[in-house]
Amino acid sequence: MIEKPVQDADSGPKISFQNVTRRFGEGEASFLALDRLNLDVGDGEFVTVVGPSGCGKSTAMNIAAGLTDVSDGRVLVDGKPVDGPGPERGVIFQQYALFPWLTVRQNVEFGLRIKRMPAAERRRIADHFISLVGLKDFADALPKTLSGGMKQRCAIARAYAVNPTILLMDEPFGALDALTRVNMQDQLLDTWNRERRTVIFITHDVDEAVYLANRVIVMAARPGRLHKIIPVNLPYPRTEEMRLSPEFAEIRNQVWHAVYHQNTRTN
Repeated sequence: MIEKPVQDADSGPKISFQNVTRRFGEGEASFLALDRLNLDVGDGEFVTVVGPSGCGKSTAMNIAAGLTDVSDGRVLVDGKPVDGPGPERGVIFQQYALFPWLTVRQNVEFGLRIKRMPAAERRRIADHFISLVGLKDFADALPKTLSGGMKQRCAIARAYAVNPTILLMDEPFGALDALTRVNMQDQLLDTWNRERRTVIFITHDVDEAVYLANRVIVMAARPGRLHKIIPVNLPYPRTEEMRLSPEFAEIRNQVWHAVYHQNTRTN
């Protein structure tokens, strides 16, 4: 049995959202996407984020990634304010964003090439993560020959290869069929169990949120803000039998009701 990581109380959170507010547009056409979001994520923690459509989940992740500025408040990573993208934060979106003219290995090596890493070292690191996500036999394949799940595994390997301490994932399995999605969840957890990066994973799927996470963060409807944090006190590794357990069902119901029956006026 794999236990959850225990954070040093003196080390502080890995990621800290502090009164994060984000408004888009100006004047009467403006709208408040995030309203004073406060959230700490520990080192090595796997957190999933759910909430009604338009609640600011992706906006919060883009701010943490350094892709969107705050209107007020701040996000800290390792105690330092986020002021743009950084190599310690790997970002994975629903669309795979692979270079179609590059092989799996060349896609995974891309960030290492930008860092001017020697070819032999690039190859060693790329092959390690390609094997880690189960694509060893497809290292020389072009993306057009891969299934959707395999493309997403390639994207995950590429993010891991540049050695981020944080993975920010915005509905990475949303476009996959149900069986592939379940397999990808198990593959991701297997990789996380071995590598123990900090993960923030956005999803609309309540079962997925519970299956993956140490904690489920439930966002309130627009303007987006923290509604509820639900701990997932289930051991790792997670299994198919666990999905059918009464304990899983109880947590799933808590999340479901928090998302779909929340009082949107709650602060």
